[in-house]
Amino acid sequence: MTLAQALKRSRAPERIRKSLAIVTVRYISFDGKRHQGQIVVGKDLAREVAAIFRDLEKARFPIKKVVPVVRYGWSDDRSMANNNTSGFNYRNKPWERGLSRHAYGAAIDINPMQNPYVRGGKRLPPGSKRNPRARGTILEGPVVRAFIRRGWRWGGHFRGARDWQHFDKPAVRRTSARAA
Repeated sequence: MTLAQALKRSRAPERIRKSLAIVTVRYISFDGKRHQGQIVVGKDLAREVAAIFRDLEKARFPIKKVVPVVRYGWSDDRSMANNNTSGFNYRNKPWERGLSRHAYGAAIDINPMQNPYVRGGKRLPPGSKRNPRARGTILEGPVVRAFIRRGWRWGGHFRGARDWQHFDKPAVRRTSARAA
């Protein structure tokens, strides 16, 4: 799909929409075969994200699917329930106030059903389960290293809530906010 199609009906302000790019990536899916998907991220992160996905493909880390969230009517709940790996989504943080880093194209969630967001006794998506032996579960290793060495943070390192699926690039939001 084109970037315009990937952003159709997004509620994001124009300045944010103009700062985004669509990246076509290859990945190994749960069937063990190579697939192609697309992810929307900040333009300034596009090359970096392409390189990260090349690293994940090389490591043969299984990813269920990679589809822009527009295919789910901008519903993070539906995207996660379908185990979709995604980037941009103009939305708030779960159970908190304020925009998520996803709203700036500066975050990626991978395999949410294997890597839930856990805060207290709550978990997202419903029905998700973290099992370190299950395919597609993110552990310390090649996936985390692919992001960390490029300056991203992993939600598995967060204190309090653990967001096992989540990676974000902290400096991007500050840059985008200054440009506004």
